[in-house]
Amino acid sequence: MNAKTSLPRATPPERIRFKLDGRSVKLDTRIHAARGDLADLALAGILFSAHYARAVELTCVAAGAPVLASDRPKAQAVSELLRGESFHALDVTADWAWGFCGHDGYVGYVRREALDMRETTNSRIVTGTAPLFSAPDIKSPIADYWPRGARFAGEAEGDFFACADGYVHQRHAAALDDVASDWVAAAEAYLGQPYVWGGRGHRGIDCSGLVQVALGQCGIKVPRDTDLQREGIGAPIAPDAALRRGDFIFFPGHVGIMTDGEHILHANAHWMSVVIEPLADLVGRLAADHAEPILARRRIGA
Repeated sequence: MNAKTSLPRATPPERIRFKLDGRSVKLDTRIHAARGDLADLALAGILFSAHYARAVELTCVAAGAPVLASDRPKAQAVSELLRGESFHALDVTADWAWGFCGHDGYVGYVRREALDMRETTNSRIVTGTAPLFSAPDIKSPIADYWPRGARFAGEAEGDFFACADGYVHQRHAAALDDVASDWVAAAEAYLGQPYVWGGRGHRGIDCSGLVQVALGQCGIKVPRDTDLQREGIGAPIAPDAALRRGDFIFFPGHVGIMTDGEHILHANAHWMSVVIEPLADLVGRLAADHAEPILARRRIGA
């Protein structure tokens, strides 16, 4: 008997539909992941895109990884990931991942080899450069060097924190929730580090990167670029108020932190380093090219 078996009809999956209320808006693509062919799923409903993707959280496993403006090896660095920081990937190829940084939402391309599966971290490097020992012994071979601010998952073992990649001496690290309270002192720890455009402390740092990591070590999250920081840090200082330690001074394309009422700490291309110098000297240099060298003065707290 040739009976025909009747199979149950499969129920098609429910489709996710989006509706734009009004016209698609133009967003700042530095902090909103949208390019010609793809956009972050979180932007659906406000921005039209041919395709949307849901971000997958990865972790930077290199000591430091440049975040580039495009997927070309010699593209300009726009920021930097430090070891243990997260990256939310929207598009991944054999060589590149495109998405945004977990700590500030900054968008760019990162070499795929610098990223791995999501890692939950509990410790951070608090010294300038921390050697990663291959064994819990200060005489053991050095496997790598991690920069200040690098994060990792560590478990105490004698004088060390044991982690997946090796051993970090406990004097070089602290718990993530052990935050600082003085961002000037945090920034001063970078004095002498080379100025590197897009850097955040791995072999170099730039002006807004210095502000971001110093405040980050105090538990204060701020945007990446100077124009965004100018609107996102603290509140304006009254025109007749004297400057004091911890104030932020914004210039065209530049930012620095006051160490007292007269001196400013900043990473800059003039000295190609992180330095402290009189604010008047910096203003004098900029005055030749800018009628108003100081764009804003901002203060956190009263």
